Amino acid sequence: MSKPSVLQVAKSVFAAATGIQSNKNREQDFEHGSLSSYVIGGILFTLAFIGVIVLVVSMVL
Repeated sequence: MSKPSVLQVAKSVFAAATGIQSNKNREQDFEHGSLSSYVIGGILFTLAFIGVIVLVVSMVL
């Protein structure tokens, strides 16, 4: 298998962050993916998540 695409990395990061990542996909990520792409994806996901939470709270208050 070749290197995972940006969409596959984003999907994997989202699944891992929400706790629905399958063991098969996790093993595939470790075998074929690069650490840097998943770290960058995780940081971007975290920043987007925090931004959405701040937006929702500011709309409520």
